[in-house]
Amino acid sequence: MNQVADILQLAFDARQQHVDAVLATVVRTEGSAYRKPGAMMLICEDGRSAGMISGGCLEPHIIKRAFWLTRHGASVQVYQTGDEQKEDLEDELEEKLDNDAIDFAVDLEDELNFGLGCNGKVHVLFERLSSAMPYLDLIQKVRQSGESTTVATLIRSNSSEVTVGTRVHLNASFLDDSKNSQEIPEQTTNLPKPIIDELSAYKVSKRHADYLVLKSPVANDNSSKDAIQTEWLVQHLQPQIRLLVCGAGNDVMPLVTMAKLQDWHVTVIDSRPQYATRQRFPQADAALYVALNDSETLLKLSQNAAVALMSHSLSQDRARLAVLLKNANHCNYIGQLGPRYRTERLIKEISATCADPTALADGINQLHYPIGYKLGGDGPEALALGIIAQISAVVYEQVAVTKELAQPKASYE
Repeated sequence: MNQVADILQLAFDARQQHVDAVLATVVRTEGSAYRKPGAMMLICEDGRSAGMISGGCLEPHIIKRAFWLTRHGASVQVYQTGDEQKEDLEDELEEKLDNDAIDFAVDLEDELNFGLGCNGKVHVLFERLSSAMPYLDLIQKVRQSGESTTVATLIRSNSSEVTVGTRVHLNASFLDDSKNSQEIPEQTTNLPKPIIDELSAYKVSKRHADYLVLKSPVANDNSSKDAIQTEWLVQHLQPQIRLLVCGAGNDVMPLVTMAKLQDWHVTVIDSRPQYATRQRFPQADAALYVALNDSETLLKLSQNAAVALMSHSLSQDRARLAVLLKNANHCNYIGQLGPRYRTERLIKEISATCADPTALADGINQLHYPIGYKLGGDGPEALALGIIAQISAVVYEQVAVTKELAQPKASYE
């Protein structure tokens, strides 16, 4: 289940079929929460849905309420996952809904407690597909272009002149090269210029999604009493993790499957055309024949990608590794399948043919070999799990990995 890909596809289908839908987005969390800010779920009026914003606890409620909550426009609701459930409020809401009392609402500041024992709060933005579609189009463009961008979404404001759900694109030049892309409407005319300036200058943390509170005095009034306060979700939208697998043996198949479950973009290459085929790797985004002397294509495919070398061929691995070690900063990760002594042999042979062996130093220091974490188990599936885990840790900079996981063993993996 590729949740973002599924949401984008369902949104496209709904738009083409003129089916209304609601996008629910986690915009803030407090305490323990299953999903991070930016997690989405799309609910169609014909019963279809895609994505998750919790571990399955909030989804039934959200599916039932989504269209009612957006009948007057976008809204933000707060859900508690504490110990005590407010059953009376839920019963009252159910009764009012059954009686079509549309004036009753769970207001922005009200909170529903689901009694899950997680002791957290989840703030969820609900908006109709018509207003959310430009945002989804932007996410699609990020995935297609491979370039990241930043967008701010208004969660809350003490001014009625500013609409919840307003989005400000903080990298407008990102959209300039696409005539077919629908830009996010920047409804900033009612936002004080200091707030727009602060948003534009803000640098998102490594979490890539931050909760931000901004205050700005109203015109001709510098007192904090009358200041406009706004709360924002500022997101650094990033493209999919890109995985390039050099080698198209049978043990690559579970690696492709697991990577696609993580919504990674996967390319498989081999110098043996009968191996790198769509028939063998239907889940991969591409399966290509790439000659061993085609360094240009290898460098193009490995740009900002995680590269797994696992061809079971000394000649293939030697040719690919020689190019990658010289261009180590070109990739986000390089891993070599095989026992340590085999990789050290490859490094020695590559160094012997290199005019300046010191040029390989950075690449050798960044090379992960044997590839993957040793999590136990046997066979291609266990190997794939270890590779996925190691790439994720490196890409997301999760350095708190035990020495035991990183410790190489004598096995071929």
